Amino acid sequence: MLGVGRFGPCGRSEPEPAGGPSHPPVVPPPSPAVDGAIDDDERDAWVVLNEVTGVGPVSFGRLVHAYGSAVAVLRAAAGPGGVSGLVAAAADPDGGPSSLTPAVARAVRDAAADAANVLAPVREAGLIVLILPDARYPARLRRIELPPPVLFVRGSVESLDRERAVAIVGTRRPTEVGRGTAGRIADAVAGLGATVVSGLAFGIDAAAHTAAVRAGRPTVAVIGGGHDRLYPAGHRRLADQIVAGGGAVISEFAPETVPSRGTFPRRNRIISGLSDATVVIEAGARSGALTTAAWALEQGRGLHIVPGRMDDPAVAGSLAFLREAGPEARIVAGIPELLEDLGLLRAWADAASGGSRPDPAGGRDDRRALLASLPAVERALAILIIEGRGSVDELVAATGLNGAAVLGGLTALEIRGLLVEAFGRYRPANALAAGGRKKAVPRTRPRGPAKGAGGRLRAA
Repeated sequence: MLGVGRFGPCGRSEPEPAGGPSHPPVVPPPSPAVDGAIDDDERDAWVVLNEVTGVGPVSFGRLVHAYGSAVAVLRAAAGPGGVSGLVAAAADPDGGPSSLTPAVARAVRDAAADAANVLAPVREAGLIVLILPDARYPARLRRIELPPPVLFVRGSVESLDRERAVAIVGTRRPTEVGRGTAGRIADAVAGLGATVVSGLAFGIDAAAHTAAVRAGRPTVAVIGGGHDRLYPAGHRRLADQIVAGGGAVISEFAPETVPSRGTFPRRNRIISGLSDATVVIEAGARSGALTTAAWALEQGRGLHIVPGRMDDPAVAGSLAFLREAGPEARIVAGIPELLEDLGLLRAWADAASGGSRPDPAGGRDDRRALLASLPAVERALAILIIEGRGSVDELVAATGLNGAAVLGGLTALEIRGLLVEAFGRYRPANALAAGGRKKAVPRTRPRGPAKGAGGRLRAA
């Protein structure tokens, strides 16, 4: 299990006890409040306790479990014998050492005495605070082994818990092909009604968020520091667009927390934890996206990796991970295939038409996947042509696009072999046509020369 300590899942942790490392069991989170009603003092106490450096999810869970509430933890910390009591309360139930050192226990005591100042930045930032007992705490995230006790949310809480969610991550220095692939996947995923989750970083993350925003769909950005220390600062406008579009920017760190090498791996477990599956695009040998991939497997979530050329350093980490993970990681063979693997195609009718007209795919998953994988303009034109609007004038009127944009989209569809034109009207062809195109069946043995009538050989 990748541990989450002060320095992140792959970083330095507390000294190991004699005889080897201890792996304390994780205290189960409390059951969510059915009506979402949580006392303000208790919510504030969770924030204060969460602020103490050195109190990780394990220690947090043990303390709240031992005292019954976060308010009781802070009250005990400020009372006589509070420090030794906290250390004892965080002891390993199996007899190992406490997960809380005396120094950290004293920090809890000091935070309890200075609660007003600890809470001030949160109040000034105007953030929504979710704690584990909240009924609105994201259900997927609650199910991971080490859910963050507190989430600081800017934007829509509902966007964190939509029916389907897919994480899209990768390098901060993508190739143009990688950036385009991320945008196309995010557009297709969002178009089928799933929330795109990523980390707001430069590169692949930004391409995925931007595609979702342009598609008019919610996207969730998980940041590796506090909201007042947004990183990268150059993505402040993108963060605003995400919130304005019905999505959210979230963090487990208080507003003034400075991002560091230890906070980003912790952030990555939330990205995968909020998602049904993670898609990795262009991860180098030391890419942080590989940490997200590892978390996805640890959490029992789907993992899909876009391969690349074997000598391309941009995908060296992706290829190595595919080799090591084996069948647990699926290769992305194409966007239609990915959508099928993600199980998103059944939502196509409502996602594509808003329930206002019949399913343009006619109930066929292969055509749903093909349509969803097309860029937005080409997809809109293809759907209209399937419905019978085949002239350029009809397409211009229906889409509101200018003639040049429509002709450009039609040309791209023709190049793909999806349309044919006759007498000024376009109609679907090949996989876009009503009959569709049969999938190729691998041959089990070599095919010999073709024979004509009477068994004589003829030209193949």
